Amino acid sequence: MYFRRKTSAGRAYLQIVESRRAGDQVRQQVIATLGRFEDLQASGQLERLLRSGARFAAKAMVLSAVADDAALKIAVRRIGPALVFERLWEETGCRAVIAELAGKRKHGFELERAVFLTMLHRLFVSGSDRAADRWREDYAIAGVEGLDLHHLYRAMAWLGEELPEKEQDGRTPFAPRCLKDVVEERLFAHRRDLLTRLDLVFMDTTSLYFEGAGGQTLGQHGYSKDHRPDLRQMILAVLIDGDGRPVCSEMWPGNTADVTTLIPVVDRMVKVPARAGWTDHSAAGPGVRPRVTDAGAWSDIMHTRNSTTMLIAAQHATIGSKPA
Repeated sequence: MYFRRKTSAGRAYLQIVESRRAGDQVRQQVIATLGRFEDLQASGQLERLLRSGARFAAKAMVLSAVADDAALKIAVRRIGPALVFERLWEETGCRAVIAELAGKRKHGFELERAVFLTMLHRLFVSGSDRAADRWREDYAIAGVEGLDLHHLYRAMAWLGEELPEKEQDGRTPFAPRCLKDVVEERLFAHRRDLLTRLDLVFMDTTSLYFEGAGGQTLGQHGYSKDHRPDLRQMILAVLIDGDGRPVCSEMWPGNTADVTTLIPVVDRMVKVPARAGWTDHSAAGPGVRPRVTDAGAWSDIMHTRNSTTMLIAAQHATIGSKPA
């Protein structure tokens, strides 16, 4: 059924009409003639009739309003991701460590919030900083309202900023120490306790390739685990302690062989406790000053199809003492 405006003898009438099929033909049957169209409009009876009928056709009214661009527009944002990972961000010390390091310099924007935003985006969908800037529009994340795309670029550049020469002790031969390494060492110090040990760590490596013009520094042609030898790539290594917690990560040129990274990684593991301000006082007696010593190490290298996994164990004492 539908409304029809019918003109007869120069006057317009409003009718309710129903289409019915009679054999192979469709005919219109007038259900009711409501009256002269002008009179119904002037008296407001037509408006009251439609409002009364709208109670039983709410969906149609909404669709009509959307089609006429008259619907009330509201914002819908997801709150779950930020609620969960904001708490983990604080409990693991990430927020405090980054905020402290960033506070030593006036950046002019909330750098810690920019790092959190890019981290959250990579956890859920991954992608570039530009993609993260678009992605955040659908999520409620505290403190990111004043961030622009260039702030995300600056935050990532800050994490990769090379440290001064006097802080390059313990760097690997493949890449200099940067602020990212300081963040990892501060996080290790944040969660350490009396029983924290680094005599056993698990290291896994993978390759990440660049598309377009990326990878001018770390990007090198090498063995591609992604089967893309035509593209420049870099090697990413992640080290996890015996409790399954990440200790640090390393990024190396794409032509770095896994077996050449073992000794430099062991050397860095020896220095992590010292940089975290931690020594083992359990072996220290009266008149003894704890110190971190060099460690002998061995590795059992297991080659799998897609990655090389190294199990590194410092067999000799990584923490020793000498008389004060």
